[in-house]
Amino acid sequence: MLDAVEPDVLWRPDPDHRGPLARFTDWLRELKGVDAHEYAALHEWSVTDLDGFWSAVVEFLDVRFHSSPTAVLGSREMPGAQWFPGATLNYAEEALRPGADADTAVIYAREDGFERTVTRGELRELVGRARAGLVAIGVGRGDRVVALAPNSVETLVTFLATASLGAIWSSCSPDFGARAVHDRFAQIEPAVLLAVDGYAYGGKRFDIRPTITALRDQLPTLRATVVVGEPVEGCTGWEEFTGTPGELAFEPVPFDHPLWVLYSSGTTGLPKGIVHGHGGIVLEHKKSLAFSLEVTPADRFFWFTTTGWMMWNFLIGGLLVGAPIVLFDGNPGHPDLGALWRLAEKHRITVFGTSAPFLQACLKAGLRPGDENDLSSVRSIGSTGAPLSEDGFRWIGDAVGAQIQIGSMSGGTDVCTGFVGSAPNVPVWMGEISCASLGVRVVAYDEEGKELVDEVGELVITNPMPSMPVMFWNDPDGTRLREAYFEDFPGVWRHGDWVRVTPRGSYVIYGRSDSTLNRGGVRMGTADFYAVVEGFAEVADSLVIDTTELGGRDEGALLCFLVLADGAALEDVEPELRKALRSELSPRHVPDRFVVVEAIPRTLNGKKCEVPVKKILAGVAPEKAVSRGALLNPEALAPFLDLAARGV
Repeated sequence: MLDAVEPDVLWRPDPDHRGPLARFTDWLRELKGVDAHEYAALHEWSVTDLDGFWSAVVEFLDVRFHSSPTAVLGSREMPGAQWFPGATLNYAEEALRPGADADTAVIYAREDGFERTVTRGELRELVGRARAGLVAIGVGRGDRVVALAPNSVETLVTFLATASLGAIWSSCSPDFGARAVHDRFAQIEPAVLLAVDGYAYGGKRFDIRPTITALRDQLPTLRATVVVGEPVEGCTGWEEFTGTPGELAFEPVPFDHPLWVLYSSGTTGLPKGIVHGHGGIVLEHKKSLAFSLEVTPADRFFWFTTTGWMMWNFLIGGLLVGAPIVLFDGNPGHPDLGALWRLAEKHRITVFGTSAPFLQACLKAGLRPGDENDLSSVRSIGSTGAPLSEDGFRWIGDAVGAQIQIGSMSGGTDVCTGFVGSAPNVPVWMGEISCASLGVRVVAYDEEGKELVDEVGELVITNPMPSMPVMFWNDPDGTRLREAYFEDFPGVWRHGDWVRVTPRGSYVIYGRSDSTLNRGGVRMGTADFYAVVEGFAEVADSLVIDTTELGGRDEGALLCFLVLADGAALEDVEPELRKALRSELSPRHVPDRFVVVEAIPRTLNGKKCEVPVKKILAGVAPEKAVSRGALLNPEALAPFLDLAARGV
């Protein structure tokens, strides 16, 4: 048992708080006869009575079907669960329906200081115009519209226009290279490409018009390319595209009709096209935003993201619950790491979402945003993208605000939401994710598929979720989807993370289970290792690789690659690193070698490339171990390729 001592409580719920979740539980008791005011009881009901819970979500959160469903769940087998068969709806209608025309819908801020506010009425008009532009091109139900564009108003407008027609959306951030974009978009054969002429990042301007030209040549199905910014020969300008007012109408589509295509990291082979449906995303995002984060029309909802990360799709879901959303385009560290905190003060952001690495960077830089800015509006900080360390939890409470709820969450592109996260009536314990999301049964399994409590195991989902993928693109018989999630435990979703479920019902994520540190039979996730190593000011970044079970050896080497801070020297920091790892983890988890490198290879979404590097060091041919086009910094592979050539 790992949890003999209960960790400190950093935040406790206000027992008198009467937000959307409390109103939902009151409504359940009065109208449905379900008495579940305590979160544990509500969660248990939500995963044992799926029909009752999800039909209540539809009714309470006012999801409007054009055609009524014949059931909540036609089939509950995984994969292949059939949600709300017979129902029709449209995501764009749900997103644009709330609020009066004068209400704020979007606040857009760019790193260079440019800002723009768009009302609900203006957003509706813009979507109508973009919809007319798409119709003029001949776009209709099932066609694909793709975007190489930043987190901007034009991107949002084009997405909503696409969804309104029943067409299918997909997007990449403009900093993606031409190969990476092509590997994603070519699979789905798009009819229209939205692009920007360039983008600003870190105070510099990047011209991507050559990428647009290359893509147009490589995507033969394109009927039109729409460019925001300077003209590009043969392309339609944004002003022309939206120049004609159009009717704001919505195509009713089946519950599981494709809404968008997201992509796996694509570190080996082509990225998998993960398809989500209109209905599943509407229900899941409404539920998560209303009940977990309690985002309301009175809030201002922000998450730092690009259009190449599923958190963009989650962020714009704020429109579904009537909340103004804050879009930021640029480098979160420009001109310094205080930029986003100043944004929070200026626009009175209430739910401030970001990534764990950003929070860790602020911690290491010694920032105290709560002292330097008026953050009294912020009631919750969302963190995802990687496990947040205990030091990160402690820093938020101390340097940002003791009154702030830490909404650490974990989930992924696969379901476009969080499996585990926060709730307004559940405490925040140091270093832990507070609870499982409503409607999701999240457990830890051992290798034989037996449930574990307070022991580290495979994170699995044992009941279907509405936002699980409708399909993978170009996977007609579902073979690749089954192999991705259901091969190890038939009928149960294996996510690929190590997790520990505490007796309190909270969760600790330890990193990817396929990049485990297996030393002397003791398995540990990489998150614990990084928490120790990157806690040193001398370490800017790190990557740990356990070569156990590779190359036919009983136990391989444990290697730690370090990016050192300016002025730091390995001979000075290594003894302290070894001492800390020995005492805080175990003697078995002290690396055999520390190796200094210039950068850690990361995916386009910023995740460390643990598994590809592990394969390279095991002797797998580089082209089979990783797709360079899927990397943010492919040049960072060089020292690992050199090590592999010389033998680890």
